[in-house]
Amino acid sequence: MSNKIFPAKPNYIKEIFNQDRAVIGMVHLRPLPGAPHFKGGKLDEVYDWAIRDAAALEEGGVDGLIIENAWDIPFSKPEDIGFETVAAMTSVANRLKTHTDLPIGINCLANGAIQALAVAKAADLTFVRVNQWVNAYIANEGFVEGASAKAARYRSQIKGEDIRMFVDVHVKHGSHSIIADRNLADQTHDNIFFDADVLIATGTRTGNETELTEIEGIKYHTSLPVIVGSGMTVNNAAKILSLADGCIIGSSLKEGGEWWNPVSKEEVIKFMSEVKKVR
Repeated sequence: MSNKIFPAKPNYIKEIFNQDRAVIGMVHLRPLPGAPHFKGGKLDEVYDWAIRDAAALEEGGVDGLIIENAWDIPFSKPEDIGFETVAAMTSVANRLKTHTDLPIGINCLANGAIQALAVAKAADLTFVRVNQWVNAYIANEGFVEGASAKAARYRSQIKGEDIRMFVDVHVKHGSHSIIADRNLADQTHDNIFFDADVLIATGTRTGNETELTEIEGIKYHTSLPVIVGSGMTVNNAAKILSLADGCIIGSSLKEGGEWWNPVSKEEVIKFMSEVKKVR
């Protein structure tokens, strides 16, 4: 299904990454100012960690990067994300851009679509991930509403129409009981209708494999690219990327397979060797 009230969109996965099945590597940021686990002082540890992980991902062959404030736990609701988070993420993004030519996106947790757009505009980033673009759900942070109405208007206000919106259809880490009467087709159509650019299928938690039926179900109801947002490994790469248009990958490329560890260049190379088999 396309959004017939708007002109047909390009395939932004191909346009941004120049690949049919793009691999976007996660750069999980260390705690930022304002977060409980920030140690104080300068941001040197944050910069060094991000630059090292980005280098390992790029040298291993990924097609793009996405920055996420993964260590700002417990995550704030969107309206409580502070200026210090936006400033720090912008600073990190600008530092990374001096070390890589890969396309870079950003995800500001939790569901900070407007904050992410501000960073993307200031740092000239290519795309933003929004975990809850439409409808509402109950998450660890509490009640979280879809961000699309405010975010789309904000993107227009800052003249950021070139920033692409990558959005989750079934956001992980949340209960969807509020919209349990809306099936996968309905939720896919909702995201299309609210002008998403790329759709994301995920598992239920960070690192959990995304079900093939989830990917198939979303793709059946859209002409937009569909990528996978969790659970990618060297063992399922061929299977999942035979269906999906790409993936965001983090945990399985880290030392020991844990998201909080440094990226292992060797694991990236192994994963990309499997990806090349299905391209």
